[in-house]
Formats: sequence, C-alpha cells, structure tokens
Amino acid sequence: MKLAKRLMAVLLSGVMTVSLAACGGNSAPTSSDASASKSDSSTAASEATPTETTSGDNVLNVMVEIEVASLDPQIATDGTSFEVIAGYTDGLMQMDEHGKAVAAIAESYDLSEDGLTYTFHLRDDAKWSNGEPVTAADFVYGWHRAVNPETASEYNYLYSEIGQIKNAAEIIAGEKEVSELGITAVDEKTLKVELNVPVSYFLSLMYFPTFYPINQAFFEGLESGTFGTSPSTVLSNGAFILDTYEPAALSFSLVKNPDYYDAEDVKLDGLSYQVVKDSQQAFMNYQNGMLDIVKLSGDQVDQVSGDPELNVVGAGYMWYLTMNGNDVPALANANLRLAITNAINRESIVNDVVKDGSVATYTAVPPQFATGPDGSDFSADQKMFADVCADDVAKAAEYFEKAKAELGQDTFTFELLLEDQTETQNVAAVLKDQIETALPGVTLNLKVEPKKQRVEDIQNGNYEVCLTRWGPDYADPMTYLGMWTTGNNNNYGLWSSAEYDAIIADCTTGAYITDAEARWNAMYEAEKIVMNEAVIAPIYTKADANMIKTGVSGIEFHPVALNRVYKHAVKG
Repeated sequence: MKLAKRLMAVLLSGVMTVSLAACGGNSAPTSSDASASKSDSSTAASEATPTETTSGDNVLNVMVEIEVASLDPQIATDGTSFEVIAGYTDGLMQMDEHGKAVAAIAESYDLSEDGLTYTFHLRDDAKWSNGEPVTAADFVYGWHRAVNPETASEYNYLYSEIGQIKNAAEIIAGEKEVSELGITAVDEKTLKVELNVPVSYFLSLMYFPTFYPINQAFFEGLESGTFGTSPSTVLSNGAFILDTYEPAALSFSLVKNPDYYDAEDVKLDGLSYQVVKDSQQAFMNYQNGMLDIVKLSGDQVDQVSGDPELNVVGAGYMWYLTMNGNDVPALANANLRLAITNAINRESIVNDVVKDGSVATYTAVPPQFATGPDGSDFSADQKMFADVCADDVAKAAEYFEKAKAELGQDTFTFELLLEDQTETQNVAAVLKDQIETALPGVTLNLKVEPKKQRVEDIQNGNYEVCLTRWGPDYADPMTYLGMWTTGNNNNYGLWSSAEYDAIIADCTTGAYITDAEARWNAMYEAEKIVMNEAVIAPIYTKADANMIKTGVSGIEFHPVALNRVYKHAVKG
C-alpha cells in the first residue's frame, strides 16, 4: 500500500483534533474570562545559506517554500506571510495547541446578552518592541486601515461579510467614513466591538493577522510605502522580534522578544527561515543539518517511510483550478468547465504525484476542518456531487461533446498558470496530460511564475486557467463559500449568481443566523450551485509530510488560519 494511503488515518485523526468550533458544534467560548477559553527558482546555493545572525543551538531552522509577500498584516494574503507576522505579533486572541481561541493581548472579554457587543480588556503588561504599551487605539487604527478603501485590503471582507462588524460593508463601499466602524477605544485598555448580527466564530477571527493592531505614531512616522520592508519598519508585541529581513529575501530571521508578556513560555532563542523551492534541495539541507523542519513530497515521502522524524499533519489548503469565464468566452461555458473537472484523476495525483497524505477532493468545501451542529464533518461525503465531479473520463467526454456543440468549435487552447514550486509544477504537468488525454482537442500550455506574480495575475484577471489554493481562515464552511459571492476579491473567475448570493446572505445576516441546522443545510445548497456550475475544479486537500529533527517539539500545526506556530517550540 502506498504511503499516502497508510498515512490517511493519521491525517484524518490529526486534523480533526485541531479543528476550531463552527456553527453550533463546539462553539467558541463565551465566558468573560478569555484565559479560560482558537490564499512559491532560485539557485540552490543562495537557498542553502542560513542566516548568520541567528545561528546557534537554540535557533530553529525552518524551511518555507515561498518568499514572504508582505509583512503588513492588513495587506498580507499568503500563509508564509501570516506565519511570520504571527511570529512577532499578537492579536486580541491567539490559538492554543488545539486551535482554540485563548487570551493574547485581550486578557479577558465580555459579551452582551444579544451577542452583538464584545468588550475586550487588554492586558497591562503588553508592550511594543519600542517600549510603548499596546493600547485599544492600536487595534482601532489597524482595523480602520483594513476597511479603508484606500488600503485595498483583500481581506477586508472578513470585517464586513464574515465578521459582520458594524458599518464595515458601508465603509468598504465608500458610503460611510472609516471612523464609523463599530470599534471604539473606551479607554487605553478597553476595546468595544459592535456587530450587526451574532457571529458564533467571532473570537477565532481575532487571531487572524488582518485583525492585528498597528501603532499609529510608529506607522505614520515611517516614509510612505516602507512599512514592513525591514526590521526597523515593524514593531513587535509578540513572542519574537523580526531580526533580519528584506523584501523577496531567501533567508530571514526572528529572535526571542525579552519583553514579551509571556516570555517565560518561549524557549527558543529565535527562528531562522530559509526559502527553498526545490524539494530535493530542501531535503539535502535537512540531512546536512542546515534545517530542522522541512516539507517533503512525491518520492521523498516513500524514501522516509517509517522514519520517526516523519510527521504528517493536515495543512487545510485545498488546491483547485479556477477558470476565467469572464474573459475567456469558451470557459464561460459550464459544460466545458464540467468536462475539465471530470477529466482529472485526483486519486492518481495524491497517490502517485504528491504522496504526502493529501486527500483527493470532490467538493467545493474541503474535508476535515469544519464540523456541524451534530459534530460531523461538513464534507465527509466526498461523493455527494459525483454526478458533476468525479474521476470519470466517460463523463468528461459527454460534457465535452455538449460544450463543443454549444460553442460551435472542436479545439481549444488555454494557458494554465501555476507557481514555481516543485510540487505544484509536478501536479500541473500531470493535470495537463490528464486533461489533454481525456479531452482530445484541448491543449493546455503551462505558464510558471513566482507565487507573488501568480497571485497578482489571477487577482487582476490576467489568466485563463490557474492552479491555485485556498486555506481556511476560520473553521466554518463560509471561509470557502464566501469566496464565490458576486464581487468578492477571491472570486477570480468573476462568476455571479443571484440565487447563490441570496443563500449566502441568509447564512451570514439573514434567516439562518440563529438556526445552526438550517444554516448548515443552506450552505449545502449553495455548494451544490458552485459544483453544478463548475465554478472551480477541486483537486486535493493538502497534508504536509514534515521531517522534524529529533529533539524538536512543541511546534503547533493547524489546518485553519495559522498553519504553524512556534511560540511553545523546544529544540532539544
């Protein structure tokens, strides 16, 4: 049996233990005491060089597959950036080892009886790395930046559509002033947040970087456009301090923050990051002692089967194809999109290409991160849309014949955009072969770009078909379903359905906000529309096959929001 299958049980059990509460399941705590309460080739030589200033026996050497795209918490959109930002910044809440929302800058909170007002009480001993206290005004300033249309934050919908913060939608639309956002600094250490409707997962949003604070005086004292471009242009209030960094750097580092309010629980002296896009080079660096944790894929995972240093965890990300039906007339045809969806052999991709425990995925909401009112996985039934999404070349051919008749053409050539990371390129090559073989007349030309450029291109509509991914920001199906509403920044194909929008509205602000079971059923109806229209072609839900050096422990892995947290890591 292949390792991917042998590790499946480990993946299933491991992911579910760290899933956050969602929608009437194990909900986020409502106690007033928070403490009692969780969107990647350079040369091998340059990639292999560790950061000199953080070398040492108690420095954890970490591999990442892509460069940091941004260290601005209100601008960042990728997992690497989020991981680093969260390494040196705390929000109101943070994640515990099980993914639960627990106290961070907010030492406690009160929730009004109607569920519409949170009052957060900030800890007295939280300070920025310039010595200034972290105040309620810092959160007000950061949140104002996020919803300000001039900031153009791609995650501003977390404030309006997801977090339902009072006046956020109107501010983002330019209809109200930023100052009208439902957040108020009552005093230096008291923060009030007002919502439009109750949001069961609201506390879990509070550890997401888009909600992090910004010290206004520090930010406005910098030269315009320089925030987050070097250690001297960021402030820390978290477990670590940014030590070395420059944009697009292939190595950078953090050091322990001696003035952190919880410094006694931080055992590492620092973190030394290396960007290694080539998985073979990464494994070599690991074997040579230059890295303490790396991700493996493909045949590498087979090579280390049984090694006690192998650790497989659910990463949460779903890889999928987005198709630009707005700018490419042929891709506006649903039957052609359905033909492409069914031409993919997902089981072959996860078992023969990725080989790291990733799970073939046939639903728009991936499995293993969100549980419903009855405690079951929202996407446990991966066959529920088998009539429109399956590894089925015969079905693909049927859809293709319909598409050709409707479009009046027999041949189609599309550019498949992907990023310059080993696994992604391997998967794209197989997708090209599978689709071209199953659909004679379709040609896919691969275009490889660095992730940052790839993301910019799909966001700007400069693509035809793209292999992309999405990781859940919070443990509720809406973290995926919300993407395909009309006008959402992450609705890359600009697909639109009034029926779909209405269902999502009912689940976020309307009829179902206090009826967990009805809301859950409605989200299935929304997902059915996405699948019937083949708005995306889901492929697989990612697992990470990590090699972690013996003696390293305490790294927290999560499929939601922040995939890796090092605050409690120990290097023995």
